[in-house]
Amino acid sequence: MVGGIDGEVRADGAGPAVGTGTGTGTADGAGGPDWQGGSNLIGVDRPDVVLAAFERGEPQVGVAVIGLALNHADPAAVLPMVARALESADREVRRQGVIALAHVARLHRTVDRRCLELLRRCPRGNEADDDLWSFVPHRELPLWLWRHHVRERLVDRLRRPFG
Repeated sequence: MVGGIDGEVRADGAGPAVGTGTGTGTADGAGGPDWQGGSNLIGVDRPDVVLAAFERGEPQVGVAVIGLALNHADPAAVLPMVARALESADREVRRQGVIALAHVARLHRTVDRRCLELLRRCPRGNEADDDLWSFVPHRELPLWLWRHHVRERLVDRLRRPFG
């Protein structure tokens, strides 16, 4: 996976690079996101819109990251925004970053090294842990995630009655 957002935002900051979403900011084409009400943030499909929201410190940016994960076709453009959410000082944005990472794993069956490093700091047993294990090839997953899932399976097996 690509570890940065190169090519996703034009150098002048005036909008998306060619081929990065519908150009409206939302999947439904209704115009830019409603940052105050949050009504259409789940429809965001442009990384540059999410990046600008991070730069402005929008409190609802985590919802937009989830929307981006659901609506953008290129995980290489989405994962840097997910990493940014996972790095956030805001606990809720970090939680939403975990959810967004779970969606990327489920929809695209991939993850990048940076998101894995950041996810390791999160409590185990979250949505991303389970979706990464279920949808991303195990050979691409780190040892710490293997240990978590093997331990979890072993405990479940020991709790079941033999029969």
